[in-house]
Amino acid sequence: MQVSILICTKNRRSDLELTLNKIGYLIDNISVECIVYDDGSSDGTYEFVVENYPTIILKRNSVSKGLIYCRNEMLNSTQADYAISLDDDAHFITEYPLEAICNYFESNPKCGLIALRIYWGLSTPALLTSSELPERVQGFVGCGHVWRISAWKNIPNYPAWFVFYGEENFASYHLFKKNWEVHYLPDVLVHHRVSLKSRKNNSDYTIRLRRSLRAGWFLFFLFDPLHLIPKKMAYSLWIQLKMKVLKGDFKALLAIVLALFDLVWSMPLILKNRDSLSINEYTNYQELKSTKIYWNP
Repeated sequence: MQVSILICTKNRRSDLELTLNKIGYLIDNISVECIVYDDGSSDGTYEFVVENYPTIILKRNSVSKGLIYCRNEMLNSTQADYAISLDDDAHFITEYPLEAICNYFESNPKCGLIALRIYWGLSTPALLTSSELPERVQGFVGCGHVWRISAWKNIPNYPAWFVFYGEENFASYHLFKKNWEVHYLPDVLVHHRVSLKSRKNNSDYTIRLRRSLRAGWFLFFLFDPLHLIPKKMAYSLWIQLKMKVLKGDFKALLAIVLALFDLVWSMPLILKNRDSLSINEYTNYQELKSTKIYWNP
């Protein structure tokens, strides 16, 4: 087995159905393993996969254990050389991505993880090509990336106590410390079927912002040199207040307060897992190109 496709899902059967339909030609490839992890769905997701995709390796939690837990389980169980992580609402637009991915890894032995080019939007972009070239970057996005499994085995598991957000940055820091590189590969395009503009009006806006903020703050205390943390915390808080709260977004104020509580509550875990970058490491990391999160045609 050379390549594995890993998908975690929970109560998003319609999204998963579309994704599996779009990547069906990859699932049918005998050199490809596909693992779907149903994290406690109650919408018939498990039954749908069993009935329609008998070749998929299906895992299930009767009670949800969280996205990060599921990703750890899938990455630790696969026997493939390379593992593609896709969200249940994401699929490849590039028609034959596996050859490009495998060839890139083989040509770049220091590359431990490939960050794919990702388009965020509900409809497929009219223009699919890009003039971008592959390059080394700081990190990657959860909805579309590929692990070299030997690199994954060289670092700690994703921190399940983050719950949601931040685990990719956690892994990126550890890859950097172990002299593995993260490379952006624009030759492979992923469509993440999400409307960013509508997220602010969703019922989970506050909890998403809370988890995003606390993840960023967790990472400060886990990896940054101590003398830099107070200034970075103060700047982060000021930006949130300036750009959100002072403009009347009081849901954001609640998220900030709750995230600060989470930071204090999680401090024992943070101190236990702290693995600070040296000043030289921090400087070198900051000189890398920023993570490529959004591609705009």
